[in-house]
Amino acid sequence: MSRTAPRIDPITLEVQWQRLISIADEIDNATIRTSFSTIVGESHDFGCAMMDQDANGLCQAQWSPPQFCTMLPITTKHMLARYPKETLRPGDILITNDPWLGSTHLPDYNVVTPVFHKGKIVAFVGTVAHVQDVGGHRGDLEAVDMFQEGTRVMPTFFYRDDRPVEIVHEMIAANCRVPDLVMGDLNAIVGTHRVAVRRIQEFLEDYGLDDIRLLSTEIMDRSETALRAAIAALPDGENTHEVTGDGYFEPFTLRVKITIRGDEMFFDYAGTSPQVRNAAINAAFNMTYSTTVYPIKCMLAPRIPNNDGLVRPLHVTAPEGCIANARFPAPVKARAKVMKHIPPLIFGGLAPLLAGEVIAPAGGIFPFRFYGDDPRYGNFATSVLPHGGTGAMRGADGWPPVAYPHNSFITPTEIMELRTPVLMLRKQMIPDSGGPGWRRGGPGQEFVLRCIAEEPITITIRPDLMKFAAPGILGGHDGRRGEVFLNGQRVERFPPLEFAAGDECVVRVPGGAGYGDPKTREPERVRRDVELGYVSKEAAKQIYGVEV
Repeated sequence: MSRTAPRIDPITLEVQWQRLISIADEIDNATIRTSFSTIVGESHDFGCAMMDQDANGLCQAQWSPPQFCTMLPITTKHMLARYPKETLRPGDILITNDPWLGSTHLPDYNVVTPVFHKGKIVAFVGTVAHVQDVGGHRGDLEAVDMFQEGTRVMPTFFYRDDRPVEIVHEMIAANCRVPDLVMGDLNAIVGTHRVAVRRIQEFLEDYGLDDIRLLSTEIMDRSETALRAAIAALPDGENTHEVTGDGYFEPFTLRVKITIRGDEMFFDYAGTSPQVRNAAINAAFNMTYSTTVYPIKCMLAPRIPNNDGLVRPLHVTAPEGCIANARFPAPVKARAKVMKHIPPLIFGGLAPLLAGEVIAPAGGIFPFRFYGDDPRYGNFATSVLPHGGTGAMRGADGWPPVAYPHNSFITPTEIMELRTPVLMLRKQMIPDSGGPGWRRGGPGQEFVLRCIAEEPITITIRPDLMKFAAPGILGGHDGRRGEVFLNGQRVERFPPLEFAAGDECVVRVPGGAGYGDPKTREPERVRRDVELGYVSKEAAKQIYGVEV
């Protein structure tokens, strides 16, 4: 790409860019503080982004999941195709949760607000938030189409002229089990957007700008140039890699061919397993696209804040009808079962070129939720989003359980017990669950839960890596697989499960994979792992050859 000389000096660019990011961060913080549900306020399963006047991604909140913020500009452009900019007015807010236009499953609502200044649209503010319920069946995994999974809202006005569109609010509230939580979260987001609109208008006034067109162009052009230079430094060529995931009833395979040609990269998912009809693990293309470009940004442009300039040199294709580009109306509620395997797929494909930058596969996402009615807790719905340990890399051991490949938090035990008739009897890391290696995978974690409800409630669990562990790379060993037990019986199938008074459920979340030959691990590191409880004395001797 050829570009002209910089039009904004570097210091001014950095100051203004960081101020925009701080506005996105303010939206993020306000969303947490004003939210109603645990999935938004505690688990942070939402993302906030700012877009320019043409709905190109300009910046995002620093704690936002990168996939959400890469998809938001795509979703906003779909919305503008239905409601062109010239039809919008100050105070308008658009909304959709369509999986093929938005963030690829119904619980993710996309809320977008145009920002006006001096009578014209100068930017858009967007938030994607996973709401607590959208109707449909209570489970995650067993469905034959999207219509079983809940209520779909096509792009429409949520607010018009700063007033709620009553019929839309009524429809959303009437088709979910916990309308106070869902509408509370959505209206809280509306409030955060009003703050963002004021902040952007203040920004323009402070710098005497009519719009952010030049700033946006400079941010994206410079980001694109930097990523193209990083790609051009790699040798041309192609490599094919594949991974196998648990699926649900049957495993699936993701296959990608990565081609580097000059200063561009191409990702072709031909050969990936077809979509499935009997399990909600299919991914619409937006998720595959956003999760594919994410590892490239991490490896080649880690210090550049996310924006759409970083995706211009990257091209992703997937055959329509495969599990990574499912056709409507495939069931998609548990599409994270596919998403979780895309970063290891990309890192694995680039390992021959960038061995020092790749990350071994992580222990996965293992959400569980509770629904029910209880005299002490009322009508409740509570989500907990535990993760396994992360994979190791050349420069570091895998971390203990932490969100990957996106940013989220686990609902604190105190909040779960305050809102739900369930006690957390035990929560601990699992020794020897992180894959051994020169750099060790992060350990998994165990939860032991007891129901104390007066009447049976519902628990839904979406496990992963129960059949195929996180595979080690470059001689590293696999992480430990996940397990679920209900009253001592191993659970293999996961429709909504009845959870009655006195029942106990054990959830063991997998560990991350190791990197490199464990026999080469420094003895002092092994001894430290034993002290911390990550590795047992027996494993230290048998696997690492170190007496403790």
